[in-house]
Amino acid sequence: MPEIDHRLRPLLDPRSIAIVGASQNPARVGGMPFFLCLQHGFKGQLYPVNPKYDAIEGITCYPDISSVPEPADIVALAVPAAEVSAELRRAAAAGMRSAVVFASGFAEAGDAEGKRLQDELEATAAEIGIPVAGPNCMGFANLKSHAYTVFGSVFKNLEPPRSGQSVALLTQSGNVCATVYQMGRKLGVPFATVVNTGNEAAVEFSEYLDYFAADPDIDTVVGYVEGLRNGDRFRAVADRLRERGVPLILLKIGDTDKGAAAAASHTAALAGSQAVYRAVFDEHNVIQASDLSHLADLTYLARFRAHKAGPRVAVLTISGALGALLSDKFVQSGCEVPTLPADLQAVLRTGIPSYGMVANPVDLTGNIVNEHAFFSRVLAALQESDAVDMIVLYAPGYLLDKIAPAIVEAAPRSSKLLAVIDTQEAKSRASLEAAGSPIFEDTARAVAALSTFARWSQRSREATPARPAAVKASSLAAGIVAEARKRGATALDEVAGKALIAQYGAAGTPERKAASEAEAVAAASALGFPVVVKVLSADILHKSDIGGVKLNLADTAAVAAAWRDVTAAARKAMPGARIDGVVVQKQEKPGVEVLAGITRDPVFGPVLTVGLGGIFTEILKDIQNKPLPATASDVEAMLRSLKGYPLLAGVRGKPACDIAGLSRTIAALGDAYLAHPEIAELEVNPIVVRPGEAGAVALDCLVTLSPADGQESGKGVHA
Repeated sequence: MPEIDHRLRPLLDPRSIAIVGASQNPARVGGMPFFLCLQHGFKGQLYPVNPKYDAIEGITCYPDISSVPEPADIVALAVPAAEVSAELRRAAAAGMRSAVVFASGFAEAGDAEGKRLQDELEATAAEIGIPVAGPNCMGFANLKSHAYTVFGSVFKNLEPPRSGQSVALLTQSGNVCATVYQMGRKLGVPFATVVNTGNEAAVEFSEYLDYFAADPDIDTVVGYVEGLRNGDRFRAVADRLRERGVPLILLKIGDTDKGAAAAASHTAALAGSQAVYRAVFDEHNVIQASDLSHLADLTYLARFRAHKAGPRVAVLTISGALGALLSDKFVQSGCEVPTLPADLQAVLRTGIPSYGMVANPVDLTGNIVNEHAFFSRVLAALQESDAVDMIVLYAPGYLLDKIAPAIVEAAPRSSKLLAVIDTQEAKSRASLEAAGSPIFEDTARAVAALSTFARWSQRSREATPARPAAVKASSLAAGIVAEARKRGATALDEVAGKALIAQYGAAGTPERKAASEAEAVAAASALGFPVVVKVLSADILHKSDIGGVKLNLADTAAVAAAWRDVTAAARKAMPGARIDGVVVQKQEKPGVEVLAGITRDPVFGPVLTVGLGGIFTEILKDIQNKPLPATASDVEAMLRSLKGYPLLAGVRGKPACDIAGLSRTIAALGDAYLAHPEIAELEVNPIVVRPGEAGAVALDCLVTLSPADGQESGKGVHA
């Protein structure tokens, strides 16, 4: 096999291995890698390093790394944490091409000394310029070349990968690595490469993914993620794997505050926003596992991905009750169990008694045991039908063994997935799998895996959307930002913010600034009543929280009183704030309110968040996220995914809102954000969507700026 041209090749596919701290004891950290390589027939050179021994198992043992006769591809460091950096420098001086650090006691320890040691290790790795894996990791196992720089009891009985699949396992936890490996092997998953990344001081998760994307022998990548450090690289590699047709299956923890905190403390990784991770995974068609069993089941299913699947399921059982149960579970998992067409039901009825259901789920009844020819016709009819995307058969072992020949014959003749659930361990399992039919022993796990796999399979057949071209920055908008910077402001006032987003196509309400009570009255008269009066200050970010907004003002007296009230409230709440008068706005007619905001995620950068206003966002958390850039089509898809979308589409006789206009408005916010890297946060809350094709209008706008050099952030009242 040709050598992979990648920086991590010496690390993950070494031709020679040096082990500093090598041991004669196979159970020790420095002994296991050495003995695993011997046991499994590693063909490269082994260089144990330990001044205590002249030889280990007849192989020369060297007193120090500088005595090794040639540079090794990788040096495994089985030394204490305090000795790691010095040993790395010696290894680099000896020409070693990569290193793995097993020791713990670095940043994951959570103390000052651990942080100091990790900072030192990171600086050393940057200085010597070779890939350094770990620390705090179990290492790697390359089952193709039998190169084992790994320790852990689970790896004592490693097996080479079976034919037909080459799976890379990549985890940020050593114990999870071992657990998933064991679970996968029980399901027949042929792992080819096993990697535990540890603290990722110098080589991070996405760089390992990048290596697997470059390895033509890897056809599935499965992983456990606590936090990513390079979101841009991850997204690029995920797209490369998608283009190659390689499933990327990940379990990301951190759905709760406790889980996120545990993830962060475990490897000192930044967990980031779980909602943003889900959005990124969805955008790049990453298969998302919910737990370790789900992860193992999805990895098993990836073996059968040549057979297409989708959300419309044909459920076949020998029991009406089981059919109903399975149907419920599939629907609850986001799939459909559609009623079969009349002509297909007629075919089924030719062999199913009147008491058996044929609409879907299909109750084959016990007669199927003696009707093998009919069962073959059922499978053929369902495979040829456009009404369903995959077929799921529930059959207990004794029955399954009787009808297995029909499945073995049917499965290869169609690209449609034919999956089997058997809770009684049929003898025909191997033949069914060889024919292309996955088989599950647990109903709940089967439904969870198949429904997730179906979504991935369907999206894999869709074209990868092209990323939109960057929008050129508006000179007027750039001037608005520059003027704020010149004043030392860390936010734009509402009028300036609306003027900025208007340059990219997001319209605001008709409004006028007023520096005095008289100007406010004149502005209201010019705009026409009713109006809204808001205090105008870049230092006060949430005006309504301090009484700085007055609505539904119907005459000049109300406007004059509002001027006095909002300016007084602002001075009381924040005596040092710069008050630039008020803004008088035309009162917008009631409509559906939408929130749109953009923040900078620490991992993935700018992220757009969209939700309906009021309780939908505040209480029900009915929001959608998407990393920028986002087109109007992307935004419309986000809106359609909201639980409250029917309010936009029109319910109870109310007209549909201008969803296309709203989508263009929100996409314009993303364009504005990307065009001005000085923006830290941009939020429009609310946007009122008008009916028909009347568009959408921004009623308020918040724009904060990233601190300039030497400038403190957080100025202003921000509730």
